[in-house]
Amino acid sequence: MSNPEAVAETRILVVDNYDSFAYNLVQYVGELADEVVVRRNDEIDLAGVHDLEPTGIVVSPGPGTPQEAGISIPLFAETDYPILGVCLGHQALCAAEGAPVVHAPDVVHGKPSTISHDGTGIFAGLPSTFQVGRYHSLAVDRADLPASLEETAQTADERGVLMAVRHREKPHIGVQFHPESILTRGQPDTATEAGDDGTGEEISLALGKRLIENFCRFAATADRNTEAHDG
Repeated sequence: MSNPEAVAETRILVVDNYDSFAYNLVQYVGELADEVVVRRNDEIDLAGVHDLEPTGIVVSPGPGTPQEAGISIPLFAETDYPILGVCLGHQALCAAEGAPVVHAPDVVHGKPSTISHDGTGIFAGLPSTFQVGRYHSLAVDRADLPASLEETAQTADERGVLMAVRHREKPHIGVQFHPESILTRGQPDTATEAGDDGTGEEISLALGKRLIENFCRFAATADRNTEAHDG
């Protein structure tokens, strides 16, 4: 996306789960939010989060399990800030709601998959199917999804692997894929935002940034006392 409009009056906390992709997310958020604050998962507690008074929170990808990801699970379990969990962050959301996080059927590190989604929330304005970058050996089975979480995206193949969820009551969202990856690509609805020719890397960046922009705007307008899917 070229020259995205900043989302005014927003402070986004990015929780870095010791992952190199975290700063790609920081860069995307930094183009949209008033302020970005980055903290490692073991250098801030819930009191520190409350002191920051973030508009929203992004929980980054990372190695290991959600239980090893410091403040990640407590953020989802004990707060109602608007939160986007990416990869490990998505798994932390699911774990906080009681879903088992298990070994994925296939280890996918740096592999593309095509997903389909419900077209709402963070997926607004995105093509009905598009390619995403996946980097994970753990996953949440669709059959194990608790009633508090709603599936919003899945792989478009016969396996239908769970790729995104949202909480039915809290403003919490998770995506198993990496929107900040060069492998996440497809054509946004407004093609001119993808670049002069609408091809290649510019499309990838436009699509990933659109998803992050959708979250930032959701965070800026979310009523933390209403259902997440109403935002």
